[in-house]
Amino acid sequence: MGKLFVIEGLDGSGKSTQAEKLCEGLRKEGTDAVKIKLPDYDDPSSTLVRMYLAGEFSESADGLSPYAASMFYAVDRVASFKRHWQKAYLGGSVIIADRYTTSNAVYQLSKLPVSEWDGFLEWLWDTEYTKLELPRPDAVVFLDVPSEDRERMLSVRYHGDDSKRDIHERDAAYLRRCREAAEYAAARCGWITVKCTDDSGNMRAIDDIHSDLLDIIRSKLVK
Repeated sequence: MGKLFVIEGLDGSGKSTQAEKLCEGLRKEGTDAVKIKLPDYDDPSSTLVRMYLAGEFSESADGLSPYAASMFYAVDRVASFKRHWQKAYLGGSVIIADRYTTSNAVYQLSKLPVSEWDGFLEWLWDTEYTKLELPRPDAVVFLDVPSEDRERMLSVRYHGDDSKRDIHERDAAYLRRCREAAEYAAARCGWITVKCTDDSGNMRAIDDIHSDLLDIIRSKLVK
């Protein structure tokens, strides 16, 4: 059995970059590491996710039940696991996931009243890890970036063209609520939070953040 490590964070937090660098760093040290990205937008299994993010069910993220939206993502994860990385995981490889079930705890939890957050998290873990039999992560690292910095990074990503943003990315108020949900889930579920800004509020260098992540994963591999 391998290990599953999740790099979590909101849009514009640098997850993809860090997941790729982490995978490369582990390979250089002799660890068989495989990077996966979820949702798998290149696979038909993500069709409902893509329709949701394009606004085909509702023009806003809040317009669709968090339970319904969560199932779209869950189905894509099951398809990805069974078709693309189950063999590597069962064979002992380290899987580095750019997003996972934990993203539902960020983007869908935020749609609910705080009084319902614990119930949603219990439903989510039971649905995906017990009933759908997806692997539970060995560790989740949350890349925490202040809202204003994420907004700037998203603007750079899309060169200022807001029409390219999905229904999550174009709703700044929704993303602020998602950060609150992420902080709650991280504290309740034992995620490891890595601050992506320094004490002065400046974005840390990509390599410095990578060094932190590599140290964290190394410590989990020796246990």
